[in-house]
Amino acid sequence: MPAVSKGDGMRGLAVFISDIRNCKSKEAEIKRINKELANIRSKFKGDKALDGYSKKKYVCKLLFIFLLGHDIDFGHMEAVNLLSSNKYTEKQIGYLFISVLVNSNSDLISLINNAIKNDLSSRNPTFMNLALHCIANVGSREMAEAFAAEVPRILVAGDTMDSVKQSAALCLLRLNRTSPDLVLMGEWTARVVHLLNDQHLGVVTAATSLITTLAQKSPEDFKTSVSLAVARLSRIVSSASTDLQDYTYYFVAAPWLSVKLLRLLQCYPPPEDGAIRGRLTECLETILNKAQEPPKSKKVQHSNAKNAVLFEAISLIIHHDSEPTLLVRACNQLGQFLQHRETNLRYLALESMCTLASSEFSHEAVKTHIETVINALKSERDVSVRQRAVDLLYAMCDRSNAKQIVAEMLSYLETADYSIREEIVLKVAILAEKYAVDYTWYVDTILNLIRFAGDYVSDEVWYRVIQIVINRDEVQGYAAKTVFEALQAPACHENLVKVGGYILGEFGNLIAGDSRSSPLVQFDLLHSKFHLCSVPTRALLLSAYIKFINLFPEVKGTIQEVLRSDSQLRNADVELQQRAVEYLRLSSIASTDILATVLEEMPPFPERESSILAKLKRKKGPGNLHPDLDENRKERSANGGTVAASPTPSTDLLGLGSTITTQNSAPPASKGTSLLVDVFSENIAAFPVETPVAVGPVADENFSRDISYIPTVHWGTLGILVGIQSWQSIQFINPKIPDMRCLPLAPFPSRFVCKNNGVLYENQLLQIGLKSEFRQNLGRMYVFFGNKTSTQFMNFGWPFTVPYCAFFLTVSLQLNVHAKPADPTVDGGAQLQQILNIECMSDFVDAPVLNIQFRYGGTLQNVAVKLPITLNKFFQPTEMTSQDFFQRWKQLGAPQQEVQKIFKAKHSMDTEVTKAKIMGFGAALLDGVDPNPSNFVGAGVIHTKTTQVGCLLRLEPNTHAQMYRLTLRTSRDTVSQRLCDLLSEQF
Repeated sequence: MPAVSKGDGMRGLAVFISDIRNCKSKEAEIKRINKELANIRSKFKGDKALDGYSKKKYVCKLLFIFLLGHDIDFGHMEAVNLLSSNKYTEKQIGYLFISVLVNSNSDLISLINNAIKNDLSSRNPTFMNLALHCIANVGSREMAEAFAAEVPRILVAGDTMDSVKQSAALCLLRLNRTSPDLVLMGEWTARVVHLLNDQHLGVVTAATSLITTLAQKSPEDFKTSVSLAVARLSRIVSSASTDLQDYTYYFVAAPWLSVKLLRLLQCYPPPEDGAIRGRLTECLETILNKAQEPPKSKKVQHSNAKNAVLFEAISLIIHHDSEPTLLVRACNQLGQFLQHRETNLRYLALESMCTLASSEFSHEAVKTHIETVINALKSERDVSVRQRAVDLLYAMCDRSNAKQIVAEMLSYLETADYSIREEIVLKVAILAEKYAVDYTWYVDTILNLIRFAGDYVSDEVWYRVIQIVINRDEVQGYAAKTVFEALQAPACHENLVKVGGYILGEFGNLIAGDSRSSPLVQFDLLHSKFHLCSVPTRALLLSAYIKFINLFPEVKGTIQEVLRSDSQLRNADVELQQRAVEYLRLSSIASTDILATVLEEMPPFPERESSILAKLKRKKGPGNLHPDLDENRKERSANGGTVAASPTPSTDLLGLGSTITTQNSAPPASKGTSLLVDVFSENIAAFPVETPVAVGPVADENFSRDISYIPTVHWGTLGILVGIQSWQSIQFINPKIPDMRCLPLAPFPSRFVCKNNGVLYENQLLQIGLKSEFRQNLGRMYVFFGNKTSTQFMNFGWPFTVPYCAFFLTVSLQLNVHAKPADPTVDGGAQLQQILNIECMSDFVDAPVLNIQFRYGGTLQNVAVKLPITLNKFFQPTEMTSQDFFQRWKQLGAPQQEVQKIFKAKHSMDTEVTKAKIMGFGAALLDGVDPNPSNFVGAGVIHTKTTQVGCLLRLEPNTHAQMYRLTLRTSRDTVSQRLCDLLSEQF
């Protein structure tokens, strides 16, 4: 940049600024400014032409006045005239004035654009930089239309100076953010990517920011940047601070560029090329190792730069979720920050560990820090850090530590900040329900929640207690006794009265044999709370009273007196008055048999997804859309690496133990179903119903719809069976849906063969995550669609119900997929959940294809991605002795039953990782069966609806040659080949 000469000091400007600063009052300042404005206006309108220096000086004064908060309505043309000057300082002031004061609707835009074009074509690097800075600062659509094609040409031109390339890259980045539809790289894509190899690190830094943004919009176009980014990152992390002296910040080599390269790599899955992947792994290991080295400086800037690179590297490791060794190392290093004196580092460590807890590879490592996290929850002074500690405890919870974590969160709840109490209540309720093996513990936990934080216990929480107690015979008596004892406290929260009224109204007879809880004592206890409650709770208690008349005829007279009192029959509230009148009349004229029929015990509630979890997601708002860790994987880790072939009903979190029913068929018996069901969904009326069977206590309008007078709901597939129809039949149903077979397919990452959760697909608009569970020939998949934008997605639904949109699956005849209808809109920053029930009819090769259409900003968007439903998902592990294994191995000795493959190792040959992948594949790992202890032997059964196929596998590693030999024997040749192809890709 040219030096400013002494004569460019603009003494008149300095005097004016001094006068303004010396003003004693606001009035004096305004008077001085008005005087100066009048002088400037007269100079601009005078007959004498002003020279460049004078124009520059007066434009600077106008700019200063504007920055003081005063409106400027003249001087724009003089600023534009300065753009044509050949002096740097005059041109600089002209561009500065335009960048600050000229809006995109100005009549001067065409003149400004012409001046910018002249400077861009001048080949003077100083003038080109000023022009590019102006384009970026204004960033209007008119600017983008005029220069979106010119800026890329300057960026990739061979004779462009490095400083101009930097400005051009950042200018293009700005235009892409303001008008992404106008920035089309096209032929420039490859040359822009090649800028990552530029010798000037300033150019590489600016280009990396640009490529990262463009890759989020068009990942396929910029996928070649991965190898170049890895190569550049490798050179940076392996260099000494003296090698990059101009770009070393407090002994950390190029920290900003390192962070940007790591963020660019997070736009893509792990590299498929083994060499690139190995080099990237080395880079990440080097970053982790450098973070452990003693600091080279005690200054905070050094630690900030080093930690910035470290945390971004850990984010990349978490994003890839494919290297168990790195994940565990990252977790251990994050654990060191949990007790760091710097609050920001503690916060970032907790936040990153929350994500690590969702990985099957690092979940156990995260659990080792449970005591430290609990201590942070108790002693941390910053509420935001305590919030992250709660989130981490929730994320690391599994069946092995659920009671400890729930107890600690309950203990903290008594002193927790009011801003996070409701969220803690929801999380405790979810964890208690999710990991409850002893349902008495669940009931005690929820009642303690109500005692400690009753005001923050939402209706969804106590609805769930009612539903679970009604669906579980073994806990009904305990629940009745517990709420009866809780209600004897002098002060009870109203939510506890609701729970007590409902449970005693249904199951009070189970404790009526004890004189201390006789029918009359129960009624008196409930009625003593009646006058202290709100109208909805009083309505529920009245319903409980009429239930008492059916359960305990001996208290009929007492209850009728209450119903007959003026305070009820003449109550100002219409709802209470109507209930009192109707219940009194019903108890007076109905026979015992009629009362027993009308007021019989509530039937078990039908299965539905948890509404507490949905409420927690709404409260948390948009964020990371990764699904929770798959429960089977958590259980496998907690139980030492094995999973029983037939889990108990209590572990059937998704209800897969029950048969998938067809439309209009009755639901399975509730006694063996999972806790994770929900009958309180708001769209219950959308399902086919039969006649009501029972009357129950009612709390309010929503509760009456959801619980009290609920009809028996028979619901099965709740959607449309897709996959058994041809493409033509789909087109006949809705011919306006375009044929999507020509869409480019996004294959699912190979890691999904051995895991059941993660992010399946992501672009700049949409993120698709999933969580799934499989049992024998049945599976259930939760697909999460996250809207990453601030604009609502329209027409996001089923093609059979919403015109001009499509959301459907194409599968082969070997699979049946039942799906619930999707909401047609997805709000900005929100996510939509879709549930798919899967049935394997026979063995298959091709994975189903998920096709999505939606409208974003009026434009129809199409996405086609393969779902990770592979044959091994229906693999059930089978334990075998050595004798049984080899006997079965010999029986499957026919040539067509065996498939063998010898292949080169793509990843590190780590024994523990290999074991984890074989178990994740679905086979039972048989220890001590093979005579060679280095070999791995597994067994299992592929379940389909029509048949079961026994499978034996043997994996022989050769660490010296970095080779594997995989042998599979099954009773069906197609199954052997498919499993061999799938498993060999994992090593």
